[in-house]
Parts: sequence; C-alpha cells; structure tokens
Amino acid sequence: MASESKNSRKPVVGIIMGSDTDLPVMSETAKMLEKFEVPYEIEVTSAHRSPARTHEYASTAVSRGLKVVIVAAGGAAHLAGVVAAVTTLPVVAVPMATTVLSGIDSLLSSVQMPGGVPVAAMAIDKPGAINAAIFAAEILATADPAVAKRLAAYKEELAKSVAEKSARVKLQYAGKAG
Repeated sequence: MASESKNSRKPVVGIIMGSDTDLPVMSETAKMLEKFEVPYEIEVTSAHRSPARTHEYASTAVSRGLKVVIVAAGGAAHLAGVVAAVTTLPVVAVPMATTVLSGIDSLLSSVQMPGGVPVAAMAIDKPGAINAAIFAAEILATADPAVAKRLAAYKEELAKSVAEKSARVKLQYAGKAG
C-alpha cells in the first residue's frame, strides 16, 4: 500500500493527500522531515473518491510502523477525520487553499471534529505543511533523543536568523530615526 520512503529507514510519518495537486505544498512537509532526518512515506488517497484505499491506509498505519499521519485535503477536507476515525495515531491536518473560500472551509472541516476523534489542525497551505512536519518531529522527539537534538538546533537557527535580521534593520535605519 505505502510508497517507499526517501530515507532507507522504515517510515515513521505518513504524508497523505487527497489529490496530487496538493503535492507542491506537501513537498514542504517532506523537505522539513528530511531536515530532521525523519523517514516518511507519501501517498495520494481520497476520503470520497477512494474510501476503501483510505481505510486500508489508516487501518494498517500502526502495523506498518507509523507514529504520526500528516493529512492534506481541500474543500470539505474530510480525509483527516476519516483517517483519525480509523487509527489511534496522532493525525495532523494541513488544510489546502483549493476553493473559492481560500482554505477557510478546509480549516473549519479540520477543526470541527466530534469529541473522541481528534485531529490537530495546522495553518492553511504552505505554512501548515511546514508546521505539520515540525509538529510531527516534536511528537517523535518525545521518544527519540536524536530528533529532539535536531529540533533544538533548528529552534536555535530560527532565533539566530531573527537576531541577524534585526541587526541588518538597525544598521539600515541607524541615524534615520528620531
């Protein structure tokens, strides 16, 4: 069922999307997981157009060794909820901006899950795709010190980049302010 990971280790994160049109955005998730050296698999499956495939994917995720499933879908965005209904793994939704509502409908579909069927919802589109990978790495880091170390280094890089940007802005406007 699952595709091969880009990493030779067994995948621990599943990335699924409702359509191959979601791939340009979800490639950002893959890039971030690669940065943290987290092996993943990637699939296209639809809650509406391939419900049996979706059920098979979700119901076998644990036995395949997955620890987190990241799900991208647009419009009604039922895919994350369907997956969450069938697995005990954490499910992270990435709402896609695929309709005239610019992803608001997808976001609302992701966060309005009934009690007992949790789905973590990220931001719409690319920021959500990036954050979903980071969130998955944070979940994995609770049991994997190597991932925790790479996350800490990433957070340090973020802080350093902000300090560098601030220094450039101060230099650019030195003497111009009041």
